[in-house]
Amino acid sequence: MRSAVNDLLGAYDKLIMDPVHGGIPLYRHEIQVIDHPLFQRLRNICQNDILSLVFPGATHSRFLHSIGVMHVGGRMFRAMIDAYLRERQLSEQVDLSMSQLDAIDYFAKTIRLACLLHDSGHSSFSHQFTQARRIHELMARPGRFEDLWEGVDYSRFYPEQPAELEHEHYSVRVAWDVLESIDLEAAGLHPEDILGIMETTDVMPSEAFCRHARTFWGFIAGPDAESGVLSETSTPRLVMDLLSSVVSGEIDADRADYMLRDGFHSSVTIGGFNLDHLLSNLRFGWDVEQPWLGLAITHKGLGALEDFVYSRHQMYRKVYAHKTALGFDWLLREAINEVLEDPETFEWVDTCLSNMHYFAELTDNFFWEAFRRVARRDRGSYSRCIVDRIKLDHLDTRDNLTAHAIQGHSEWLAAALDLNPRDVVSCSMKARFSNIQDNFSGIKVLIRDPITRARRLRGITEVSAFFTKFADDTITHFYHRPEPVRGKPIEGPVTDVSADSSC
Repeated sequence: MRSAVNDLLGAYDKLIMDPVHGGIPLYRHEIQVIDHPLFQRLRNICQNDILSLVFPGATHSRFLHSIGVMHVGGRMFRAMIDAYLRERQLSEQVDLSMSQLDAIDYFAKTIRLACLLHDSGHSSFSHQFTQARRIHELMARPGRFEDLWEGVDYSRFYPEQPAELEHEHYSVRVAWDVLESIDLEAAGLHPEDILGIMETTDVMPSEAFCRHARTFWGFIAGPDAESGVLSETSTPRLVMDLLSSVVSGEIDADRADYMLRDGFHSSVTIGGFNLDHLLSNLRFGWDVEQPWLGLAITHKGLGALEDFVYSRHQMYRKVYAHKTALGFDWLLREAINEVLEDPETFEWVDTCLSNMHYFAELTDNFFWEAFRRVARRDRGSYSRCIVDRIKLDHLDTRDNLTAHAIQGHSEWLAAALDLNPRDVVSCSMKARFSNIQDNFSGIKVLIRDPITRARRLRGITEVSAFFTKFADDTITHFYHRPEPVRGKPIEGPVTDVSADSSC
């Protein structure tokens, strides 16, 4: 109990200085996680693949981002607790029991560790790695999942095997190895609870989590905790889903950190929003009739939330889908496919994707060295284009074209410009902005009655028309392949969807 009180009061074991958030405090068990080789490998994985070829400052790592997400996730949870206590004290004296303090501390630390490890399974070049055709084929190899979890009973986290492996599955696998190797018991935490609020898992929470969940829910909801339809729902599951939304949701720590960090290191201002104002207006929300439990925002905080969403939209349009950046992403994927034509390289990557003992080898540096070897041997290679920064020649940009229309426009450009049709390529980035409407309609707004001063919940789209303005968006850039690789065979479609971004 004393540890919980000390930690909640701000006691920490080390301070990391971060260029975006300033000083980030760390507990002893978090230092042990960060020092693990599987986490240290994130130092050698760039947050935004090769975006630095367009925005030179964007060389920041997944390592820094992960620590930043941990910091923001902890702040989000504590901000909602602080706001709850402030509002309760306006009407009555609130005395926290030791069991309530312990529950708050347990969930705060669980959120921080889940945020810290949420991206630990990213391989070389982050999202672009799994977009490469030959890597995608490797990830889909039958038996890959069993090989990855050899010697571990994964049924506790995955009752059924996933149909296709993504980086989130590797994050859970890395997190398990890391958490098993540190003294988590000394921190009073349980690994299954941390993995349970990470993406892709389906976990039965520990007895400690269930006990804390009942204490926490009774403390937050008061008389509502045992009323309405919510009383018939599993309290631990309600709380686990609530914590999961902080790690990965529509207003989550991941997006909050990467927008601020990517904007800062790319030296653009469009990714900026007021994090302090947003966090100070977040609340726990519930409706005993629907039933609903999730994040709510005060009416005065809607402006900060709108800035948050608009920043995501602008970062997608101006940075992530930048015409030169998407062109380099296309070349990067072709270069990855190219180096995997070497049987020795292919076999080694295959091994690393199946065995945690070697997974730490999959860093950006591994592929940069492979690119250089191929570039020295073949001056007409995609690898040389990456190494020497030979970019695709941009021809045109169109929005929201169908696959048929993209093919037709490529053929028209080739004919109009007298180019070889095989040397005209397209690269698309799709963002599911409709998620903003669909999912943000599930976030509630706290409206204060002008007469009684009581608060009630309303759907966010009932209060603000801003969120109805977004729809799915696809940007397609058309290019002429650079001189070194013109006429070079491409295995796969000339039209390429480079990313499916849930902006």
